[in-house]
Amino acid sequence: MTFKILITLSILLSFSACKKTQDTEVETEIEETTSQNLSEKSIAQLKYVEYALDVKTEKAIEDWAEYFQLETHINNVKKGDLVFFYDNDKNIKTLLRDLKKDIPEAVNSDATLARISALETHLYKLKSLANLESTSKDELLLTIKDFLISFSNFNFQMNQKIEADGINIAKP
Repeated sequence: MTFKILITLSILLSFSACKKTQDTEVETEIEETTSQNLSEKSIAQLKYVEYALDVKTEKAIEDWAEYFQLETHINNVKKGDLVFFYDNDKNIKTLLRDLKKDIPEAVNSDATLARISALETHLYKLKSLANLESTSKDELLLTIKDFLISFSNFNFQMNQKIEADGINIAKP
């Protein structure tokens, strides 16, 4: 009789102990989900200086198709559309290669190429973070801001190059 009571108590004890460990496992498995749903409004609230192209610069690069293709993708990013960055390695590499290769002579300088390299770095960073499910919305917004700043600096550098070339200093 003592043996039956001992077995019953040990079975009850083991069931109650198993239930407690399952409860703690459920509590530790709760995941924090992050939303990458970006809206045009959240991107528009990013604060940065955006340089537009000067009229002279626009005229100098009017035949540069790769720049205008990149500008289209920039405008899509500003709307919260990151589709271009999802599994599009070949097109991204081609765009960046052609952007460097077909640069118009009027804006071709080491400083402009440096801005293109910075833009390329931020583009690849945005691409990698956009493809990660674990990226938080704030982190993605910060990366988008850096990408937009690098494009703005690229525009600024082209404006500076055209302006500097237009200055005629008389030499004595």
